[in-house]
Amino acid sequence: MEKRDVNISLRGFLRSLLSILLKVMLLISIAEMVGIETTSFIAVLGAAGLAVGLALQGTLANFAGGVMILLFKPFKVGDLIESQGHLGSVKEIHIFVTILLTLENKTVILPNSAVSSNDIVNYTTEGVIRVDMVFGISYSSNIKTAKDVLLNILNSHPKVLKDPAPFVGVKELADSSVNLAVRPYTKPTDYWEVYFYVYEEGKLALDKAGVTIPFPQVDVHMAK
Repeated sequence: MEKRDVNISLRGFLRSLLSILLKVMLLISIAEMVGIETTSFIAVLGAAGLAVGLALQGTLANFAGGVMILLFKPFKVGDLIESQGHLGSVKEIHIFVTILLTLENKTVILPNSAVSSNDIVNYTTEGVIRVDMVFGISYSSNIKTAKDVLLNILNSHPKVLKDPAPFVGVKELADSSVNLAVRPYTKPTDYWEVYFYVYEEGKLALDKAGVTIPFPQVDVHMAK
C-alpha cells in the first residue's frame, strides 16, 4: 500500500480490518486442531455478519465509496470540486465522508457513497479555469471601444493568464443591450479574485470611456 501511495487513512482501516479477520481465522483453525466442532460457530458468525451488514448497509456503502475515491483519486485534498450541489475545496477525505470547505467558509460533510456514485466536477485537474462573465452595453455604444476597454482590464491583471489568451466578443443581441462575453483564464485558486476585479474595474473603465450599461427598457407605442 505504501508503494502504491494508498491514502494513509485507508491503510490504517484496512490493516485493522485485516488483523481482525486473520485473528478470527486463527482462532477457528486452532479450535479445529484441538477437536472442537466449528461448523455451528462458523454458521453463527455468518449469521451475525449478515445481520451487521444489513444494519450497516448505509455505512458500508459509504466505506465502499471511500475506498473507490481513495484508490482511483478523482480528486485530492486541495482540489476545487462541485458535488451534490456544493462547490468548495476538498479539506479532508475520510473512509466514510469527504469534507469540503465552501467559498463562504462553510464546512460541508458529504457521504462518500453519494459522492462516488454521482457526477463530480473537478475544476483543478487541468490547472486552468475559465472565468465566464457578461457585460451588457447599450445599442448606441461603440462595440469596438467596449471590447478594447475590457481587454485592457483583462491584460492588466497579473492573475489573468496570457495563454490561453483572454477573449471578449458579442454573446447576444438582447432586448435592452448588446451582451459581451468576457472570458479570461486563470488558476482555480485565483478564480474569485479575477471575477470580482474584472467586474468592478470593467464597470469603472466603461463609464470612463463613455460606454453605457443600460437598464432594462420597454418601448410603448400608442395607437391613435
